[in-house]
Amino acid sequence: MRGTIRNADKEQQVRDSFTAASIDTSALDFAVVDLTRDAGWERAAEGCAYVLHVASPFTIANPKSEDEMIGPAVEGTRRVLRAAQQAGVRRVVLTSSALSMMGSMKTGTFGPDDWTDITAAGVSTYTKSKTLAEQAAWDFISEASGEDAMELVVINPGGVFGPPLGKNISGQSMAMMEQMLRGKMPMVPGMAFPMVDVRDVAWLHVQAMSLADAAGQRFIAATAEPNSFVSAAGILKEAGYKGPSTRVAPDFLLRIVALFDREAKGMAGMLGMNLAADNSKTRDRFDWTPRSFKTSVLNTAAKVSTLIA
Repeated sequence: MRGTIRNADKEQQVRDSFTAASIDTSALDFAVVDLTRDAGWERAAEGCAYVLHVASPFTIANPKSEDEMIGPAVEGTRRVLRAAQQAGVRRVVLTSSALSMMGSMKTGTFGPDDWTDITAAGVSTYTKSKTLAEQAAWDFISEASGEDAMELVVINPGGVFGPPLGKNISGQSMAMMEQMLRGKMPMVPGMAFPMVDVRDVAWLHVQAMSLADAAGQRFIAATAEPNSFVSAAGILKEAGYKGPSTRVAPDFLLRIVALFDREAKGMAGMLGMNLAADNSKTRDRFDWTPRSFKTSVLNTAAKVSTLIA
C-alpha cells in the first residue's frame, strides 16, 4: 500500500496521525510527488492494482490567477492517470465534487448526469477546477481502448464535514467549524446544499475500488436533502455550544465584501443556493445509508473542540 506526499518531512506527521487513530502503518510506504511536476509519479503507481486520486488544490478564495488552481487540478489528474495507465493499474477512483454537477444551479435537484456550466456567472475558480479536472479524466479514459483498458469511477462528494483524523484543522470545513465554536462567525452565509460525512466519503472510495458494476460511473456522495450553515449552527446551539450564531448574513452584504475579499468572492456565486441531490444510484449500488447531517456536525464539533481547548 502506498500513499503520496508533497514533502518528505510530512511523512512522520501522517504516520503519527494514523498511529493515534490505532491504524497500523507498517505496510504503508510513501512516494514524494507534486501535481505540478512529472517526477515521482511512475514510482508512485508502480505495482498498484488500484489508485485513489484524492488530491486537488482547495481554497474557498478565488486565486489572483485562475490557472493557479485549475492548472494543478487538471494537469495533476492527467499525470496520475498517465502513471496509472503505464503501471497497468486496473481501476482509478477519482475524487471529484458535487460542484462539478451543481455549481451553476441555484434551486432544484441535481443528479449524476448533470454538469456544471463553468461559463455561468458567479461560478468559483474551485468549481471550475473540479469540473475541468473530472472532464479531463473522462476524456483520458475515453481515448483508451482494448479489453484491458483502465477503468474509472468518480465519487462526487457534497460539502464535507466529519471529525478530523489528526490534529490538523486548517482545512476549510474544519476552519469554519473552529470559527463557529469560538464565536468568531457572527453571521453565516445563506446557502443550502447536500453535505456528507468524511467517513462516508472514505468508505465509498474503498468500495468503489472493487465493485464490479461501478466502472464508468459517477456517484454522488451526499445526503439527498439540502443542509445549511444555519442548520449546522442550530444543531450546535441545541447541543449546548455557546459560540455559534444562527444569524444569516444578508446576500447584498456578502456581495459588497466580495468586491475586495477573495474568499467572499469565491462564495458569492453560491448565495441563495438551495439544492437537493438525487443520490439514489449511490445508495442502491453501494447499499449505502449516509450518516445524518446532525451526527456529522456533532462529531466534528466534539473533535474540534478538544483540539482548540
